[in-house]
Amino acid sequence: MLIKIAFYKADGDYINRIVRWWSKSPYSHAELVMPDSKTWIGISPFLKSEVAAREKNDPNLNDWDFIDFEITEEQHRIIMEFYDETKGDKYDWVGMFLSQFIPFSVKQEKRWYCSEWIAYALRIAGVFDWRIIKIYDQHDLSPGTLYRIACEALVHNQNKKTDKD
Repeated sequence: MLIKIAFYKADGDYINRIVRWWSKSPYSHAELVMPDSKTWIGISPFLKSEVAAREKNDPNLNDWDFIDFEITEEQHRIIMEFYDETKGDKYDWVGMFLSQFIPFSVKQEKRWYCSEWIAYALRIAGVFDWRIIKIYDQHDLSPGTLYRIACEALVHNQNKKTDKD
């Protein structure tokens, strides 16, 4: 079963450009694409400003970069449990802004920003191995940071799979 992290790279509006400039990243937003490839889970300050799933039947795929992870049924179930637990949680403007200014994480209860939610969902499900990918050490979980973490996790997961073969 395949799950994807989608990283938004299109120009978008002025806020997308500010996020990319501020975080020094080509990405301004991230969402988790479920195995059916139509359900995208994330949180955006521009839509409902809450953790939600939505169906994207015809996204402009050129606007996104994707990193794919092979997951088990159990990992999928855990991600969906985490989604059910956090569904409706609000956008964490304070945490997002402060994480760019101070060298430690600021986390408001029941508040997330896009890449932070994805990092936690994948860590809780064991897709990101906490012993290798220490998201608790990251004060900045911007989309660019998530991209770097996801690349590291992908290499680690491939090496682990090769070692088992």
